[in-house]
Amino acid sequence: MIGVVTSAKRDKTITVTVTSRETHPLYGKQYTVTRKYTAHDETNEAGEGDKVQIEETRPISKTKSFTLVKVIEKSRGSIKLKDEVSGETKEEAKEDDK
Repeated sequence: MIGVVTSAKRDKTITVTVTSRETHPLYGKQYTVTRKYTAHDETNEAGEGDKVQIEETRPISKTKSFTLVKVIEKSRGSIKLKDEVSGETKEEAKEDDK
């Protein structure tokens, strides 16, 4: 399965979110299904936002039954929003609104 790493905070464990499209058996409408899996990452090579491939194995712990096969695409970084609005700080913008 191919998914995106949503959490890599634990040691040797990653949480992978796998998204798939399914068709309703009666109505025929397609909808998105999102599932989360915990996978074993022996070398801690995957980070948050990476696109990875996982496969099912024997149970490693209570919740881990998948292992990391490979990292397909590394994350390009996170997006941070600025607190400033057009050069003004939030406090200055609040004073202008009053």
